[in-house]
Amino acid sequence: MLKSPKMKMAEQNKWDLTPIFEGDDDPRIVEARKRVEEASYAFINKWKDRDDYLSDPVVLREALDEYEAWARNFGCYDAESYYFGMRGAQDQLDTKLKGRLSQISDLSKKIQNDIQFFDLRLAKVSPEKQAEFLASPLLLDYRHHLEMLFAQARYQLSEPEEKILNLTSQASHGAWVKMLSAFLSREERMALLEDGSTAMRSFPALFSLLKSQNKAVRDAAAVAVHKILAKNSDVAEHELNAVLHNKKVRDELRGLERPDRARHLADDLDSQVVDVLLESVSAHFPIVHRWYELKAKLLGLPRLEYHERVVEYGEISGKYSYQEAVDLVSRVFNRLDAQFGQIFDGFTANGQVDVFPARGKRGGAFCAGGSLVLPTYILLNFTGRLDDVCTMAHETGHGINDELMKLAQDALNFGAPLSTAEVASTFMEDFVLQELMAEADDELRLAIMVKKLDDDVGTIFRQVACYLFEKELHAIFREKGYLGKAEIGSLFQKHMEAYMGPAVEQSAGSENWWVYWSHIRTFFYVYSYASGLLISKSLQAMVHNDHAFVAKVKEFLSAGSSKSPKEIFKELGIDITDPDFWNKGLGETEKLLGETEKLAHKLGKIS
Repeated sequence: MLKSPKMKMAEQNKWDLTPIFEGDDDPRIVEARKRVEEASYAFINKWKDRDDYLSDPVVLREALDEYEAWARNFGCYDAESYYFGMRGAQDQLDTKLKGRLSQISDLSKKIQNDIQFFDLRLAKVSPEKQAEFLASPLLLDYRHHLEMLFAQARYQLSEPEEKILNLTSQASHGAWVKMLSAFLSREERMALLEDGSTAMRSFPALFSLLKSQNKAVRDAAAVAVHKILAKNSDVAEHELNAVLHNKKVRDELRGLERPDRARHLADDLDSQVVDVLLESVSAHFPIVHRWYELKAKLLGLPRLEYHERVVEYGEISGKYSYQEAVDLVSRVFNRLDAQFGQIFDGFTANGQVDVFPARGKRGGAFCAGGSLVLPTYILLNFTGRLDDVCTMAHETGHGINDELMKLAQDALNFGAPLSTAEVASTFMEDFVLQELMAEADDELRLAIMVKKLDDDVGTIFRQVACYLFEKELHAIFREKGYLGKAEIGSLFQKHMEAYMGPAVEQSAGSENWWVYWSHIRTFFYVYSYASGLLISKSLQAMVHNDHAFVAKVKEFLSAGSSKSPKEIFKELGIDITDPDFWNKGLGETEKLLGETEKLAHKLGKIS
C-alpha cells in the first residue's frame, strides 16, 4: 500500500531506528551482543599477557589499529546499547526497556573493566619510550591519543586500584547524588497559575513559573521553591560533604595538585587556559551589573529579587509550525555552508529527529552521536515556541559536528572535548537567532535581545561564578574537613552577588539554591559552557567579517580530538591562552547590551 504524504511526514517526525535494528525483539540483537563479547575478548585475550607492544612501535601500531577497530565497532556505543538508549528516551515508562538497559550496562561495565589494562599499561611506559613513540612516523595517526594517555599517567594508580575506584564510585558518589535528586523530584507544592487558579506542581514545574511576567505567580513559585530547598538542605549538607570528601581522597591518592586538575586533564586543556578564561570573565562582571540594572527598569522594578533574574520580557509567544521551523533553520544553514544545510536536511528527511512531546518521552532535548558507524539522532520536544526553534538549531549543531568528525577521524580521535563541545551548537543557534531578529519589528527584536542577554549571562557569567564558588568550596572543605549548610549558603551568595551586582537582591531563600545545582556535583564542569559560547562568539564575528572563514570553522569542527584544543585554535590563528581572545567574545555580549539599551530608549521603555 502506498503511503500518503501525511503518513510519511508522521514517520519522519519520529526516529527511524531500523538502520540499527528492526525492533526491540529483532533476533539480530542477540547476534550483535555475541559479536561484541567475542570481539572484545578476542582483543583482551590477545594482548593482556603481552608486553611487546609497550616497547616496539611496530607491534604498538598493530595493537592500536586493532584497538581502534574495536572502539569503532564494539566500544561503549555498540549497536545494542545505542538502540536501547534511544528507545529508553522514547518511552521512560516501559519497565522492560529499563531492564534491557540495565543488563546492557552491566555487560558494558565488565568489558570496560577488563579492557582498561591496555590504556593503563601503555600510559605507564618510561619517559624515554614515550618520546620514542611520539616521534615514530608509524604512530603518527595516534600521536595525540598517546599524548593524552601519557599526560594522565602520573595521576593513575595500579590496575587493581583503578578497578576498585571504578567499582566503588557508585556508592561513594553516585548514590549520594541520586538520593538527593530523587528527594527533590518527588517534591510538589501548591502553585498559583497564570489564570488565577491554584494547583499542585512538581519541583521542575515550579521553576518554569519563575519566568512568569505575572509577579504574583513568580513570587508564589519562589516561596514554594525556597520551602523545598530549605526542607532538603540538611540532607544536601551531608550529601555534598560526602562527595567533597570522596573527591579529596581520590585526588590525594592520584597526587593531583589542585581540585580542578582532573577535569582539565579529561578535557585535554591546560589549567592555564581555564585560569585565563576565569580571570577574563570575572573582570567583566560589570557587564552583568549593567544588564540587571536595565532588566529591572524594563520590568518596572527598583531591584530584582534573586528569583526574578529569569523573568521573560516582552511578547515572543508567536507560534512556529514544525515545517516553518525546519524551513527557517535549513535556509540559515544552507546560507552559511551548503554542507551544513545538507546534513540538516538529511536529519529531517531520514527519520533522525524525534520531534513532538509524547507520554513517557524524555523531556528536554539532546543529540545522540558518539559513533562512527551508527546514525546520529536528535530528540526534541517541539511545541512551536521560539525557544524550540533555537533548540532545533542548537542540537543540530552538535549533529553537524558529529557528521564532520565522522568524515575526518578514526575512533580514537572521534569526539569533541568538553572544553569545545558547545561551540558548534551555540554557533548554529546564534545564526538562527540573528535571522529571527533581522525579520522582527522593534518590539519583537527587543524581546529577543533580552532573551539572548539572559542566555549569555546564564551561560557565561553565571557558570564562571559557579566555578569560582566550587573552587573556594573545595579549598575550605580541605582546610576544615566539613562545611555546614549555612556556611555553604553564605559562600554561594558571596559568589552570586559578585557577578549579579547591586541590581539583584540576594533575597531570603536564595542561600539554598546550591542544594539543587547538580553541576557542582560533577566538579568543575561549568567552565565549558562559558568557553564554548565565547569561542563560538569569536568565530561568529570572524565569519561576519569574512564569510570565507566558514571553511576554517569546518576544519575546527572536523578535528575532533586529533589535536588539543590549544593546537587546533593555534592553526586558526587563535591563542586561547591570551586574555584578548576571551575579551573579544565578551565584547560581543557587551555590544549586544549596548544595542539593547539603545533600542529600549528608542521605544520609550526606559528613560
